[in-house]
Amino acid sequence: MLKIKYLNKDLNLSNIKLNFLSLSILFFSIYSIADTKLIILGSGTPNPDPDRYGSGYAVVVNQSAYIIDFGPGIVRRISAMSPPWGGKFPSMELKNIDIAFLTHIHSDHSGALSDLILTPWIMGRSKPLNLYGPKGLKDMSKNIIKAYREDINYRLYGSQPANKYGYTTNVTEITEEGTIYKDENVEVLAFKNNHGDFENSYGFLFTTDDKKILFSGDTAISKNLMKHGNDLDILIHEVYSSETFINKTKEWQTYHKAHHTSSIDVGYIANKLKPKKLVLSHILFWGATNESILNDVNVNFRGDVIIAEDLMIIE
Repeated sequence: MLKIKYLNKDLNLSNIKLNFLSLSILFFSIYSIADTKLIILGSGTPNPDPDRYGSGYAVVVNQSAYIIDFGPGIVRRISAMSPPWGGKFPSMELKNIDIAFLTHIHSDHSGALSDLILTPWIMGRSKPLNLYGPKGLKDMSKNIIKAYREDINYRLYGSQPANKYGYTTNVTEITEEGTIYKDENVEVLAFKNNHGDFENSYGFLFTTDDKKILFSGDTAISKNLMKHGNDLDILIHEVYSSETFINKTKEWQTYHKAHHTSSIDVGYIANKLKPKKLVLSHILFWGATNESILNDVNVNFRGDVIIAEDLMIIE
């Protein structure tokens, strides 16, 4: 009979009825289940609200971070979520940021690309930044590196420690709808939305082991979005205030109706899709309040609605 000494007492293993196979299955089941979190990095628009940076989000799953859009300021928001700056996500340390997705080229979504390319490299990223987005992203990335060549060369060949890979990029431009990325943590599907006449504009559906998260991108009401919006845990949708829309000029009203979604219509969309959580972001308030936006949405949708704030964590 097998015995082991433990604190000077004999422990009779024959009396411990443990099913090690069951325990192993339980252990690996617990630790293989994703714990996906959505982080709001920037909830703003082209209007320079100092409390709302340009569009940007992170999906964090199994200690990996995936960036969606990189509007002005979001690299600093990423850093704010990392342990060196008081955050709780090691995957959000800038040296670990090596994959990002872009819905469309508009500057409030892409203006931080140079920061995203260069700053994580300066902070120690030693492999290329992988980028997925619409036509034009490859040229944008290439020209940023060209524009900063003198800075890059000084860091590479001066006295500062630097590696020769972290500032480079691998760009995959989206040419058709469907799965554009897949690894052990996440599958990312791209679909065309309805951003007026802006043809190369996409939404993304992120699917992990425990979450389905849909990013609308910039869009008016989109049948294509609704086609991909079944059984969502989180729907992140752009919005403008129906209340204060009436104060805009006729030209701006025409533009916004074609390119964006009103707070009344977001409620209509959510009522059709019935996500567990509706997150309103890229918010054009024009003087409206949170309460006004929520009241508009509630005309058609009575589910869980969240007004996005920068650095908000949604589970």
